[in-house]
Amino acid sequence: MLAVRNFCDAPALKVEIYAAKPARYFPYDPEAPRVAARVIDAILDCRSTLLVDHIGSTAVPGCGGKGIIDLLVSYPAGAFFVARDALDQLGFQSQGGPEPFPESRPMRVWAATYRGKTYLVHAHVIRSGDREGQDLIRFRDRLRADAELVQAYQVEKLSILSRGITVSTEYSKAKSEFIRAVLGSVHGTKPVASSRTESIGSAPALQIFTAL
Repeated sequence: MLAVRNFCDAPALKVEIYAAKPARYFPYDPEAPRVAARVIDAILDCRSTLLVDHIGSTAVPGCGGKGIIDLLVSYPAGAFFVARDALDQLGFQSQGGPEPFPESRPMRVWAATYRGKTYLVHAHVIRSGDREGQDLIRFRDRLRADAELVQAYQVEKLSILSRGITVSTEYSKAKSEFIRAVLGSVHGTKPVASSRTESIGSAPALQIFTAL
């Protein structure tokens, strides 16, 4: 294991070998943003020209889910290899499993131990200003601003799991209708938890749905 950095009174983060797990529902963990902040600091210490945001459910107070810490690693034009290599140097690993993101828009994975608990981390490497990255931020901010929407999102996740969908990629695809509705909603319209049983995986912008 590799100690990334010591933080005042906080324990050091340790890099572990990433092991993917079936999708499960975990209540919101208030420690997750602290872990995210420490991983972000480690990335920025390595490459200060990058912009790193905590996204996904663990970035939304009160929102339970898979418990994975998602990070958006944005790089300026022409600096793709700088961003990817920085993550590799810190011990991030290549994504495995079925349907990985392409290496032109990679996702790197990490496992970090904090206060005796192991957190899985997904780092999405996206060029600054690209629509996908903007949508990831927009979805997070919509949830942060609307407690009822957070509740609906959690109900949707539990509904998906109740149908026996636990393969991570299929679980993410099954959330796509809800996420699409949030991103496309206007005039304060809120989506409701879906009772449909099919996964939606044919949208051209599917990548954003599997990133959340």
